[in-house]
Amino acid sequence: MTAMTVQVTTGRISAEEFLSHDYPIGSELIDGVVHVNDPGFRHQRICKRIDLTLTGWADGPQGGGESGQGGNWVLSDGHVYKPDVWWLPTRPEGTRHDGPPDLAVEVRSPGTWHRDIGRKLDEYGAAGTKELWLVDTPAATVLVYRAGGFDDAIEVGPGGQLTSPLLPGFALGIDELFAD
Repeated sequence: MTAMTVQVTTGRISAEEFLSHDYPIGSELIDGVVHVNDPGFRHQRICKRIDLTLTGWADGPQGGGESGQGGNWVLSDGHVYKPDVWWLPTRPEGTRHDGPPDLAVEVRSPGTWHRDIGRKLDEYGAAGTKELWLVDTPAATVLVYRAGGFDDAIEVGPGGQLTSPLLPGFALGIDELFAD
């Protein structure tokens, strides 16, 4: 079964209105409109691999900070994102974080990819995200966008290693990431 995405609201609401309601798990506010995504199992496995590798790195001698999945990342009044995976050099507290994670990861779902490579890419860049990884599952590649260059992506494909200047010593093999 593939992932399902549904637009929940037709009118625009604010970040505060979004956060004051109990929307289903996976709900995000994009341009003031609530969207719900129900990712498939492969999507979840890939997110888990990234998060476990990031957590292992963060807990290790070269690492630091904290990684996780989801959360309420308020990027602007009309945008509350729940990245598939995130990393910050500090530990967030509470149920919301005003501003973006330093690293945001979005894994391709059939119903969300057009927003990931479009509106969300633009909003992450404008909000100050230092690095964005867009994981293209059908292509078995990761598009890496870095601050100052969100217009151009570095494509990491089969046989490559996913690394980051934000994460000294971190490496995740693309073949390992997409192994099923």
